[in-house]
Amino acid sequence: MPEEADALDEDDWAPVPRWGLIALGLVALWFAWAHFVSREAWVFLVDWANLALHEAGHPIVGLFSGRLMVYGGTIFQLLFPALFAHHFWRRRQAAAFAAALLWLAESLMNVARYMKDARAQELPLVGGGEHDWTEIFGRWGVLAHDVGIGNGVRLLGLVLAVYALWWAWQRREGG
Repeated sequence: MPEEADALDEDDWAPVPRWGLIALGLVALWFAWAHFVSREAWVFLVDWANLALHEAGHPIVGLFSGRLMVYGGTIFQLLFPALFAHHFWRRRQAAAFAAALLWLAESLMNVARYMKDARAQELPLVGGGEHDWTEIFGRWGVLAHDVGIGNGVRLLGLVLAVYALWWAWQRREGG
């Protein structure tokens, strides 16, 4: 049965209703405002969910490898919206797929903010402790490039958000 879902063509997608496009656009504007205009760069509710997933990822990955535990937060924070996107892709639910892509895009921008703070370490950390990206970039020997790498990931998130909106527009009702 899953093979059948992959074999469906573009016409088999549930169309995105007008109200869905409006909702997706408003959500994207909210995310953009939070990341490019507001001082906090924090998207209420979405980033609390991202934080919970991030923090859960550390000990879960740590069960398998203490060395990889530092990566677990970012892995989980990005994995969950990607899994939702995959689920809705397989179900051919266009509006839900685009919403999951927006979540993934926002999560990338959130991770980028954290990356850009690797040297400055000004962002508050849950429970104190060490800054993930300081350790990761230190291991990779790229700590001096934290802001540039973070800006690249932020741009990737922005491009993904624009793509999600364009993609939903292409599958709009009556379009």
